Parts: sequence; C-alpha cells; structure tokens
Amino acid sequence: MKYSLEVEINKPIDEVVALFKDEDKLFKWMNGLQSLEHLEGKPREKGSTTKMLFKNGKREIEMIETILSNNLPEELIASYEAKGVYNLAKISFVSISDNKTKYFTEQEFQLKGFIKIFSWIMPGAFKKQSLKYLNMFKEFAEEQ
Repeated sequence: MKYSLEVEINKPIDEVVALFKDEDKLFKWMNGLQSLEHLEGKPREKGSTTKMLFKNGKREIEMIETILSNNLPEELIASYEAKGVYNLAKISFVSISDNKTKYFTEQEFQLKGFIKIFSWIMPGAFKKQSLKYLNMFKEFAEEQ
C-alpha cells in the first residue's frame, strides 16, 4: 500500500525543520509516544536506530525506526518496523514563501498477518493515521 500526503505550515522552512529535527519535541506533538530508546548511532542521522514505544488506548506498540538517509529539508527516509508492519517513509519540506512551508510525505506499507487483513477491511485507516500525525505537527509548529 502506497500513498502521499501533504500539509502547509504557516512558518518559515528553517523554523519548521528545526522543530521537526528536535527529538525532545516529538513528545509534544506525536500523540501516543511514550518513550524513545536509542539503539545505534547518533539520533536522527543515517544508520541510527531507535526503539519507539506508543500507547493507543490499552494497546502498546513497539516500533524500530531506522534512518536510511537524512538531508533535511530536502528529504529524510526512514523505515519503521513493528509486529506485522514495515513502513518506508520519505519526508520532505519545501519553502512555499517566506512564511509558509509544505510538509510532504510518501508512505509505503508492507503488511503481514492480522494487520494485512485489517487493511483490507479498513483500507483508509493507515492514511488517516498518517494525516493525523501531519496535522498534529502542523498545529504544534504553528503554535511555536
């Protein structure tokens, strides 16, 4: 499953990218994020891996983030692996004007087991969740 999403953020690109790169700020906008544990490398740099723990209601999801490349604002490519899910994400930021930035993401999911069946029943759920995170970041960035 592949899709692309974008939002416009009413902030200059330098400010938007600085907020996105600041790992401590993830907890302020990434709903459900409980903890980060660095496993390898320097955080958010090529080759680094981080264990991320999310809580959604009573359900906990453990995910491993691997940074495949990071040349922000042009592009950050990362993989996210959780039970039954492999997600390849490409993220970029583009300056639209002095005070407006486009946040663009391409998502590719490979699913197994129950998660794959779930995606057939509710095909828009992954896209809806991705858009929710884009909008949460937009709201957070614009409030800073």
